[in-house]
Parts: sequence; C-alpha cells; structure tokens
Amino acid sequence: MVLLRSLLYTAIFYPMSLLYVLAATAMLPLGQPAMIRAARSWAWLHRFCVTRLLGQRVRVEGEMPEGPFLYVFKHEAMFETIEILGLFEKPAILAKAELTRMPLWGRLALAHGVIPVERDAGATALRAMMRAATRALADERPLCLFPEGTRVPHGERPPLRSGFAGLYKMLKVPVVPVALDSGRVSPRNSFLKRPGVVTFRVGEIIPPGLPRAEAEQRVHRAINALNA
Repeated sequence: MVLLRSLLYTAIFYPMSLLYVLAATAMLPLGQPAMIRAARSWAWLHRFCVTRLLGQRVRVEGEMPEGPFLYVFKHEAMFETIEILGLFEKPAILAKAELTRMPLWGRLALAHGVIPVERDAGATALRAMMRAATRALADERPLCLFPEGTRVPHGERPPLRSGFAGLYKMLKVPVVPVALDSGRVSPRNSFLKRPGVVTFRVGEIIPPGLPRAEAEQRVHRAINALNA
C-alpha cells in the first residue's frame, strides 16, 4: 500500500508541478504578487496530494506570527520547503544559490523573493544577501532559514551552520525556532512515503542581542525538540 501511494503521488504531483511552473513562467511579467499567489497555489496542491494520496496530515503546535521574524526550521525532507509557502502569506526563503540557477524554476524563485545564499562566496555576496534580507523584513515578510544547511535524517542533530549566527547578529530581529519530524514519513532520498502526521512545533521566541553561543544553543535545542 505504501508503494502504491508513493507511485500515485509521484505520478500526479510532479507532472502537475511542471504545469504550475509553466503557468507561473507565463505570469512573470505580472510581478512578485503573482509569483506569491502561484507559489501558495502550488503549496495547496502539495497539501492536497500528501493528504489524499499519501495519507499524511499536518499539525501545527503553536502560533506562527507573520511579520519581521527570522524563522529557523529543522530540515528533514522536501516536505517542509513546500509547506512553508502555504504556512505563511508571503515568506522570504533563504536557499542555497544553486537552486536559483535551475532552469525555469530558478527565475520563478528569484521573482518570488527567494534570497540566494552563496556558501563559499566573499563579502560582496554576503552584503547582497543582507540587503535582500533587510528589504524582505521591511516589507513585513518573515525570513525562513534551514540553519543545518541541508536535509538530515530524522533523529540526527548536526550543529548549525555559521550562517545563522551571522544573520542573527546583523539583522537584530527575533528568532522563531520550529521543530518538525517530516523525516519519519518522508525519509531523505527515499521514494517511499508513509502515512502519518507531520508536526510543526513552534518554540519560544528568541530575542535579538544574545551572545552567539546562547542563541545557537537555544535554536539547536528548539528545532530538535521532536527528535527525543
């Protein structure tokens, strides 16, 4: 049954996603608001497919306020990268720059407001990223970051990448850590996706201005709250 569900999901969600990409590409001249609407519509398609085809449900524990916050998410599957587009009205997601160079999708991501992160770039790229992040916060868009840098198997607790500390220090905004357990039902690099509940647990807001070690410790503990 798990194999059949996974086959149906793959056969329906990915071709439909291609149609969304093509439609959104045609809407590029309409600007960012159109891209944001298209992304939210794609997120609703994803929610429909995971719910109806895979038997997965989403549970959010706590409140996710909109506005100038830096959200940091546990990262276990592709699942949350799409769900974020529906959980917020207009999130600004920080993502590795390679994704914004993908054919078709990369242009749409940049038009939506995805902020490229050049991991090995110098000061010029860092300043460009900070300017983009500052503009997003000024527009009351929540910034969304996966501070571990990549998807990790459920239960693992790698240290945070250094990029989080830099953003925390320079942006001076409250941090909202979010734990999740998508890897239990949609394991990394696995075709099979199991039914179950994916929980997003919102942790205590971390104020700006804390020492780096304390901020990182509180974030690390909060985003791993579902790994016990």
